Amino acid sequence: MSVTVEARPVVKLPQLGAMRHDWSRDEVRGLFALPLPELMFQAQTVHRMHFDPREVQVSTLLSIKTGGCPEDCGYCSQSAHHDSGLQASKLMEVEKVLAEARAAKSTGATRFCMGAAWRSPKDRDLETVCAMIEGVKALGMESCVTLGMLSPAQAIRLKRSGLDYYNHNLDTSPEYYEKVITTRTFGDRLDTLANVRDAGINVCAGGIVGMGEEAEDRVGMITALATLPEHPQSVPINMLVPIEGTPLKNVKKLDHFDFIRTIAVARITMPQSMVRLSAGREKMSDEVQAMCFMAGANSIFYGSKLLTTSNPDEDQDMALFARLGMVPMPG
Repeated sequence: MSVTVEARPVVKLPQLGAMRHDWSRDEVRGLFALPLPELMFQAQTVHRMHFDPREVQVSTLLSIKTGGCPEDCGYCSQSAHHDSGLQASKLMEVEKVLAEARAAKSTGATRFCMGAAWRSPKDRDLETVCAMIEGVKALGMESCVTLGMLSPAQAIRLKRSGLDYYNHNLDTSPEYYEKVITTRTFGDRLDTLANVRDAGINVCAGGIVGMGEEAEDRVGMITALATLPEHPQSVPINMLVPIEGTPLKNVKKLDHFDFIRTIAVARITMPQSMVRLSAGREKMSDEVQAMCFMAGANSIFYGSKLLTTSNPDEDQDMALFARLGMVPMPG
C-alpha cells in the first residue's frame, strides 16, 4: 500500500544575521506568523552566527530607590498612583549598594544593574548614583542603571562615571502605549534613548508582553526596537508579573508560545544584541525557559528578586544550566 505524502513547502529564508534597521511591520509580522519549528530554526541559526549558543550572560538587578514613583505605569507596584502596599524608601547608601555588588559578583554575576523609581533623577541624586557606578566598575563588573528619563547633560555625566548600559524600555507598541502609561509619552522614551546613544552609553531597551495587548502590538514593539538608529545592545523581554493593586492585576495570561515567539523574533531582527529572558521566569517551567534559550535568549537576571518581584534563585538557575549543558558567559 502506497502512502502519498504532501510536499513540504519550501521556505525561503531572508538574509539571516544581517544588520538591518529598515524592518517593516509586514516583515516582522511575517516572522511572528511562521510555524514555530521554522521560526525557532531561523532564530537559532542567527544566534549561532554571533554567539556561543551554550553561553548565557548573567546580571543582577538591585532596587536602589524603591516606590513613590510619580509615573502611572499600569504594571508597576512602585507607582504612587497604585495601592500595591509597597512602602517607598530613600536612595540607598553607596557602600550598601557596593556590598550587594560584591555579593552578586561572588555568585557569578558579571553585570550589576541598579534601578531607582524616579520619573527622572535630580542632579544631587545623580552624583550619588555615579559614585555607585564607579564603585561597581572598580570591582571589575559591568554597570547598568535605570533611572527614568534623562537629559543630554545627565547622560553625559553618567558616561563620565564609566556607565556601561542604560536601561529604558519602550514597554509596548506605540499604539498600545497610552493604554498602559499616561504620564509620559512613547516619544519621551525615544528621546531618552537618543540622549543615551549620543553620550556613547550602551542602550538596554526592550518591553513587556502579556499586558493585554494584541499580537499586532508585539509586532509593533519589536519593529520599533529593530528600527532604532542602532539596535539596543541589550534587549530585555519581560513577561508581565500581575501585581495586586495595579491596573493590570487581572490581565489574561499570555500563552508561553507567544512569549517564545517574541524572543525568537527579537533575536532574528536584532542579531547582535543580547536578548534577555527577564521578568516572569519564576512562573515559567524549565522547559519553557529552555525553549527561550533555543529561541535566542542569551542573558538572564540572576538572584531571587527583580526590583520588587520574585525571581528564581541562583541554585535553580545553575541547576538548569547544568541540565542543558549551558554555562555563564565570562565577564
